Amino acid sequence: MDKIVNLCKRRGFVFPSSEIYGGFASTWDYGPLGVELKRNIREAWWRFMVTSRENVVGLDSAILMHPRVWEASGHIAGFSDPLVDCRNCKRRFRADHIPEKADRQCPKGMECDLTEARQFNLMFKTFVGPVEEDAAVAFLRPETAQGIFVNFQNVQQASRLKPPFGIAQIGKSFRNEITPGNFIFRTREFEQMEMEFFVKPGTEQEWFDYWRNARMQWYTDWLGVKAANLRFYDHPKEDLAHYSKGTTDIEYLYPFGWGELEGVASRTDFDLGQHTQYSGKDLSFFDDETRERYKPYVIEPAAGVDRILLVTLLDAYDEDVQNDEPRVVLRLKPRLAPIKVGIFPLLRKDGQPEKALELRDLLKQRFAVFYDQAGAIGRRYRRQDEVGTPFCLTVDHQTMQDNTVTLRDRDTLEQIRLPIDRLIPELVTRIEA
Repeated sequence: MDKIVNLCKRRGFVFPSSEIYGGFASTWDYGPLGVELKRNIREAWWRFMVTSRENVVGLDSAILMHPRVWEASGHIAGFSDPLVDCRNCKRRFRADHIPEKADRQCPKGMECDLTEARQFNLMFKTFVGPVEEDAAVAFLRPETAQGIFVNFQNVQQASRLKPPFGIAQIGKSFRNEITPGNFIFRTREFEQMEMEFFVKPGTEQEWFDYWRNARMQWYTDWLGVKAANLRFYDHPKEDLAHYSKGTTDIEYLYPFGWGELEGVASRTDFDLGQHTQYSGKDLSFFDDETRERYKPYVIEPAAGVDRILLVTLLDAYDEDVQNDEPRVVLRLKPRLAPIKVGIFPLLRKDGQPEKALELRDLLKQRFAVFYDQAGAIGRRYRRQDEVGTPFCLTVDHQTMQDNTVTLRDRDTLEQIRLPIDRLIPELVTRIEA
């Protein structure tokens, strides 16, 4: 994990937020490469979950919502963690996640002296309007799902969809976590990718099994995460939320052990039922063909962009030796890589830089490219290997004669010569593989 954190800071993936002021606990800023990697993760999820399907559509709901939404969902009454304080080291812990004695940071020779547990609501409270009064209380959303549920009828009628169908959303959520940490694994501000899949009651187990397996396939096939580092964890019945018929986590083997990467939950009709009760609006579905009316059950795959980004970096990080020199390489799937192609003139003369810049201008219409003419060619390769760039192109003296370039593969280190007019189809094939 330390190597990943250092790499992220040094190469521009992730920076500590407000660093010039000493930072701000558990908040992070994404640098030039980080925003590209996040965008590629979002696009891969959206393609898999939405645009490749006939029965899933998108939504972008507001962060600030009517306070009654959070009453109906149970977040105001029940979205809390047990909190304890140590009277000696002044740190706070979740009562059910107290660290080992060696990690509590109490003064030497002292034991943690913990207070009684008290409930701590995880929602950030704010006020709408000029006066801080109870009537103006609002909350930063702790999840994106409720924006989907309250728009169920709007989307269903506008899209003319009938169950089974899904509504997907990507957006920021906020949770006032007691003990955030492990870099970007758990933060107070994060980006979620959630889909609520509405099904006819009685078919929910079939769809739960489908989405459970489909989401695992996405990590292995689309993102290239090693299958050995992933597993299912089925929550025991006694740990399920009262409205859940089943919940499965997809877990990843982080440096600190197995932890949640994504959750897939069978939520019954709880959410639509609650919002029907609290709003007075009927959120049932009427099937014109069968003349049935019912409240759809819901299957929810929910993941965090930040946590997926961490997993892709951890899983892709590798070290080897090339030409008797150590090499750090991120073996990212080409479709995820922030930079797709590095472009290098071998020499700074004989028209090679000008030709390389022409090549950059040609390719940047289709791909994220990076031009570099500083240093030995081997050092330039290493810099791109370290940030996961899958392909590098070298312009040399032969280019000036026959309009071909050398294409180098990051993982195999194979180098082949290609005519410039064949580069785009070749790169498209390799990136989409």
